[in-house]
Amino acid sequence: MKLLLDTHIWLWSLRDPARLTARVARALESVTSELYLSPLSIWELMLLAEKGRIRLGAPAEEWAGRALEKVPLKEAPVTFQVALATRQVQLPHGDPVDLFLAATARVFHLTLVTADERLTAGKGFPVLANQ
Repeated sequence: MKLLLDTHIWLWSLRDPARLTARVARALESVTSELYLSPLSIWELMLLAEKGRIRLGAPAEEWAGRALEKVPLKEAPVTFQVALATRQVQLPHGDPVDLFLAATARVFHLTLVTADERLTAGKGFPVLANQ
């Protein structure tokens, strides 16, 4: 299975895996799963750290670099096709990062792993809900 991790799922998998459901934990640990992360999740992590909403114990850039070395993930790029696909997905809100994550999942045939009910309620992309 090809899985695109929402920002919080990526963080929980590294810092607080008890927050993952058994189903999601199994999917992330499966040898047959390919794990992807959007560069927008790195950007979102840096914003959360700058705003003090998350404490990492190191500058966000260093923390993210070490995290990606520890658990390598494939990059899910932001492309022209992804930008165009933001009009092919439907979300009950207009958060631009969520729109791009949903469109990324659609374009690259990835399943978006999230606990965000606003994303699990979306249409036009596959989701694995951490609920």
